[in-house]
Amino acid sequence: MIRMRKKWALFPRLCLGEIFGMATRDRRLAEFDGAGEPPPGLALEVLCEDHSGTYQLPFACRYVEGRWQNHEAGIAVEATVIGWRLPRVKQRGAA
Repeated sequence: MIRMRKKWALFPRLCLGEIFGMATRDRRLAEFDGAGEPPPGLALEVLCEDHSGTYQLPFACRYVEGRWQNHEAGIAVEATVIGWRLPRVKQRGAA
């Protein structure tokens, strides 16, 4: 007797990646709790997204006249920002 495999069993990494990828995106997005338009000129942490996934920029950003900028350099952020939050306090000894 030949057993038929379910379609998802042929591509377990793809299916697991889709499941875990969405959970990771949703979890990360939930951490960036800024709602609505961000306060102008204030240093903020931002979450961005591209074809590879989500990532937090390693520098503070500010929202000026409807556009995101690097807080210190004033250079426009070219990434797609999908979330923002006030900077988190770094704990001593934390990596």
